Amino acid sequence: MHEGLDEVRRDWERLGADDPLWAVLMMPGTRHGGWSLDDFLRTGRVEVDTALDRLRSLTRPGPLRRVLDFGSGAGRTTQALAEHADRVVGVDAAASMLEVARRIDRSEGRCEFVQCTGDDLSMFESETFDLAYSSLVLQHLPPASARVFLGELARVVRPGGALVVQVATAPTRSVKGLLFRFAPRRLLRFGQRRLLGYPAPMRMHGMSASEFESAVAAYGVEVLDRVEDATYGGHWTYHRYFAVRR
Repeated sequence: MHEGLDEVRRDWERLGADDPLWAVLMMPGTRHGGWSLDDFLRTGRVEVDTALDRLRSLTRPGPLRRVLDFGSGAGRTTQALAEHADRVVGVDAAASMLEVARRIDRSEGRCEFVQCTGDDLSMFESETFDLAYSSLVLQHLPPASARVFLGELARVVRPGGALVVQVATAPTRSVKGLLFRFAPRRLLRFGQRRLLGYPAPMRMHGMSASEFESAVAAYGVEVLDRVEDATYGGHWTYHRYFAVRR
């Protein structure tokens, strides 16, 4: 497991050093510094506001005193979460991303950014967060690692706390989607580097509903809703899960 994570970390260190905002959110026209900082952060606010509105329609979460943003990247959703919480801890594997996140942080001290160098979240005690949030992250990890980290998100949420987690479900039937479905990983990495000119390749993996539920079941987490999320398009389908720890 650790070997695969090390490869992911190396790739995202390069992506964060080269074009971090584009690597976090690959929208048309945003490559090579095309994102304005205001527009980039605005996407995080829209996403988080919509997700928390949905969560509140499903359950009655208590005050958000401490929130975890897993795979925080450049802090796009971390800063947005800080508008709803007293304290947000953004966790990412890439030091280059965290450096950017700290530099562009406008939260006036409500955000803290921490590097994850291991294969779990053992730096955090169990039941210490009111909400665990993750978006556009688990898809990039080796599947076994993604399930471990999802279970860790469930572990660190207190009873009565919530999880809001987006995962990729499956490739679409587009040309790129079919390549993700059938092409060998080495060929995909070669194509992303040599043909598309990525600073480093981005691996993609899907997670089924049964895999999601089994990863969090040991901690008494109940999935309240699973909604398809077409916010960012692309060549995969995505779903956002809303869950509570009983």
